[in-house]
Amino acid sequence: MMPRALPDTAMVFAAGLGTRMRPISDTIPKPLVKVAGKALIDHALDLFARAGVARAIVNVHYLADQIEAHLQERSAPEIVISDERARLLDQGGGIAKVLPELGGRPFFLCNTDAFWIEGPLNNLHRLADFWDPARMDILLLVAATSASVGVDWQGDFHMDPQGRLTRRAEGDVAPFVYSGVGIIKPELFADQAQDVFKLAPFFFEAAEKGRLFGLRLDGTWLHVGTPEAIADAEAAIALSTE
Repeated sequence: MMPRALPDTAMVFAAGLGTRMRPISDTIPKPLVKVAGKALIDHALDLFARAGVARAIVNVHYLADQIEAHLQERSAPEIVISDERARLLDQGGGIAKVLPELGGRPFFLCNTDAFWIEGPLNNLHRLADFWDPARMDILLLVAATSASVGVDWQGDFHMDPQGRLTRRAEGDVAPFVYSGVGIIKPELFADQAQDVFKLAPFFFEAAEKGRLFGLRLDGTWLHVGTPEAIADAEAAIALSTE
C-alpha cells in the first residue's frame, strides 16, 4: 500500500566536486564511487524506485558525462538531467533551477554520498506518512549519530517528542544527523534572486520558525564521505546480510 501524499519526484544532488573523496574522485565522480559493487547514486535511486517514486531530477556538473552515461542504463525511476556544466549552482540554486519541473508540489531531497540499510519498514513511505504541510515546511529523515556508519562530526540536530528539530549549537554534540533525504516545499525557493545559493540556511530558518521536523530512520545509515568510509560501509552491509 502506498503512503498518503508520496512525492512523485526526488531532487538528487550529483553535481558536487567530491573533494573529500580524493584521490578516487580525481577521475570518478563521487556518485559513481562503488560500495559493495554498486555506485553510490544507484544505492540511493534504488531506494526511491522500491518506494514507488516515479522520477528523479539529477543535477550534474563535475565529470557530468560519466554520470549521464551511467544513468542511461536505469529504467526506474525516470531520470531527468539538470545540466549545471556551465556553472555549479550549489544545492539551493540547483533546486531553484528546476522549480518548473516540480509543478509546485513537495518533493524529496537526496544527497548521493549516503544511503541506508532498510529496517522492517520502508523509510520513504514512513517519511511521506509523517509529512504534514500544515505544520512543516521541511521534514528530514534523521539517523542516530552514535549508531550510524561514517559519521565524523558531532551530529546535526536535537529533536523533541513531536519531531521538531533544533540546530546543534557550536561545540555541542547532537544525537541526530541529517541522512541526506527529506521532503521540502518548493515555494520556499520561489522568491530567490540569486542563482547560486546553499540549501542548509533554509533548514535553519525553518527550525527557527518551528517548522523543521525530523523522523528517525528505521535501519542503519551509511555515510560514505571519504575513501576510508567505503570499507566501513561495506563491512556494515556484509554484517546485515549474515
